[in-house]
Amino acid sequence: MLREISEEVRINLKDRLREMRHVIRRHRHDNAGPGLPPLPGGRTPFPLPEIEGLIGRAVSAFDDAMTMAETLMPHDGGPVRPRSFDVYFRSGSDALKGERAFRRDMYYMAKAMLAHRKAVADPVQEAGFATVHAAMLRQHGDLLRPAEGEIGDTQRIARIAQLCAALSVELLRARPVRPHPPEGGVANVLEAENMLAVSVLAPLALAPALAEADQGTDLLDMAAMAVEARLDRIVPACRAADPVAELTPIFAMLIFHLR
Repeated sequence: MLREISEEVRINLKDRLREMRHVIRRHRHDNAGPGLPPLPGGRTPFPLPEIEGLIGRAVSAFDDAMTMAETLMPHDGGPVRPRSFDVYFRSGSDALKGERAFRRDMYYMAKAMLAHRKAVADPVQEAGFATVHAAMLRQHGDLLRPAEGEIGDTQRIARIAQLCAALSVELLRARPVRPHPPEGGVANVLEAENMLAVSVLAPLALAPALAEADQGTDLLDMAAMAVEARLDRIVPACRAADPVAELTPIFAMLIFHLR
């Protein structure tokens, strides 16, 4: 119990620190934080412009130091490398390691997808991915159990496609990533937001399936391009009465062609 509580506190602390970083970047003297929404109502200036400039430069120096520190982290030093469903959903004593790997990889893949889409979004919440992981175990535990006996390639693809579909649904329910639709020129803001959310989150669900076959290093890029090509089918499937059933054949087709 103490271990579970400390893990929850750890996740929430990381999210709070990231939110603080998000606020800090919005107050840089050059306001150069990438992918950040404008300050609501504009920034209220200090009485003396010199003081505001001094504080802004101090904030910028702190932000630059944090950015440099981030480059030393494994996930920020190169392409994001997803891992297989078997790694993320381990059992027994390795269950916590799997959940941590899932949270960490999904967080950085989400950041990479937002950058790829050039999308502005609320700060990504790692705690949201913990919620998704728990929902997968609770709602789709039967899919996560190892298959009994030997199964053929077609059955294996079908099982992995179901996992992709289930993960997509849970990601869209939890919305750990909330991208904002572009301002202006959007007739239906809700429709644009949903399309953008699917285009960001669905590749996160497909990437572990590609990792099963160990297809090179650009798995997330492959997943993003595949989802983009079938977005006209994926979005309606997400709205169906049984989205997992509707999404499964779509993901099965993508996995078959990308293996």
